[in-house]
Amino acid sequence: MQKAAIDLISLPIEMNDKIADTKFRLVHITSQRVRQLSAGAPMTVATRSIKNTTVALEEAIAGKLTIIVGDAANVAKEEFRKREERAKADAQLSAKEEEIRKELSAYLSESVGEEGAEEPAEDSLGEEETAEDSDKTEDTEE
Repeated sequence: MQKAAIDLISLPIEMNDKIADTKFRLVHITSQRVRQLSAGAPMTVATRSIKNTTVALEEAIAGKLTIIVGDAANVAKEEFRKREERAKADAQLSAKEEEIRKELSAYLSESVGEEGAEEPAEDSLGEEETAEDSDKTEDTEE
């Protein structure tokens, strides 16, 4: 594969309908694929190349990239935009949910702390009562 990558970079690419109809379209689709690869998309071809531009060109020449033109491209673009908006809204919602959880956990820990403070007071009352009871029993014995 390394020889193919070297040939790909040094030799001119022979255009055919399998790859793209024009060199401009080839450059455009490979640049879009480079952005996807940079964002973490998996490669669709086995290669020894490490640069995203070379990988994207290899994928295009291998016919692994789908080229959509015309109305189908507009529809796909709109669907992609909607998916991105939904993902962004979900991320914002998750951030808000996390903020609410933190506030609630702080509130709950404060209320548990207040309840914990009340419990020792009850225990001290219980000790006073037992002391009074013991005094009463001493009085009755006398």
